[in-house]
Amino acid sequence: MSTLKEILYKELELKISTQVDGINFDPYVFKTLDLGGKYQEEMYGCFEHAYETHVGLKFPTGFRSPHGFIYNLRWDRRSSYSLIHEKGTYYLTHHGEVLFPVEFLERPEYYSLKTSDGTRMSTLARYNQDGAIGIVYSNECALKEKDQDCKFCNINATKDTYGETEGMGWKNPKQIGEAVAAAYSEGARTLTLTGGFVAERREVEYYLDVADSIKEHTGLNDFNGTATIGAPHDLSVVDKYKEAGFRTIATNIEIWDRNIFKAICPGKDLQCGGWDHWVKTLEYEVEVFGRGRVRSIIVAGIEPKESTLEGIEYLASKGVLCFASSWNPNPGSALEGHRSPEPAWHFDLLKKSAAIYRKYGYTHDQIYDCYATTSVVNYIYQIEDETLPVFTAKVA
Repeated sequence: MSTLKEILYKELELKISTQVDGINFDPYVFKTLDLGGKYQEEMYGCFEHAYETHVGLKFPTGFRSPHGFIYNLRWDRRSSYSLIHEKGTYYLTHHGEVLFPVEFLERPEYYSLKTSDGTRMSTLARYNQDGAIGIVYSNECALKEKDQDCKFCNINATKDTYGETEGMGWKNPKQIGEAVAAAYSEGARTLTLTGGFVAERREVEYYLDVADSIKEHTGLNDFNGTATIGAPHDLSVVDKYKEAGFRTIATNIEIWDRNIFKAICPGKDLQCGGWDHWVKTLEYEVEVFGRGRVRSIIVAGIEPKESTLEGIEYLASKGVLCFASSWNPNPGSALEGHRSPEPAWHFDLLKKSAAIYRKYGYTHDQIYDCYATTSVVNYIYQIEDETLPVFTAKVA
């Protein structure tokens, strides 16, 4: 069993490596793939995660490894990892050595549907696999107007690059309600609503309207949704999201070190009461939503690892699940061209994060429910608890 776990951890570490270092491939290698038919094409949410833009060229959203881990497909022509196509089969290679054959993620049926006003549902509710969908209501951030964008973020650049062809304008509540209903009818069971920075009053009113529309179209009072918001000046606003029907809430602090936070997230610092108010907001959200139903994200790799782990542990002790998202320097962001730490740095951080969640008693199901999709930490739990299908197959 220990040998099997070692194999699984190597496969999971490879997932991190291909996420941080990207994957090299000929952008036309998918010309014979049934992309947009059998296989799921990428749909741009908030960010372009590839290391260069590719207007007019669609890539698969990702693939599963031999033991079922979801790999994201981040294009980087400099990477030592490559995708090749030989005799009808795609393979992941490293320095030219084949690692395993690739089967791309299948496309959900609702991607072929349109809303009552003719909007493609694929542009409204991005399927993140394992029953999770992500909804980006707008792909623009008002912090750009004040030159206060987060330095790692390319949300506005992504909209400028792809907006006209990818439906990156505002989505109205009815469109979202119809798309969520279609996705849920196919087995989706959790969603995240997010977007760029907007005025506080506009944000809450919009989120309430979306929640009403989702409940109307799905018939569910508890639609297992996460509202992703900025830290409101008036904390009582948080109660409104709970009353509207959101089960969980997300407020992404991005950086734990307060001084680095000021430098990297100037708008979040100046427009939302500073670092202390972000932490205070997260703690208040636990009072409203409950322990394990509040999440935050730290963009891992910009500050020292010890600082990130300090934030994850502090917030876990307060009832907040804070996730480390491996930073890749996005095209169009102020930090484009910088380098993220080595994959081993990120993998070590994620394993230590999982240990912190264990320490404070968080379960696999709580982590999935709060993150609203399967995370690397979920995979670590499944390896340690021997709950992946491969363990059952081995016993049988």
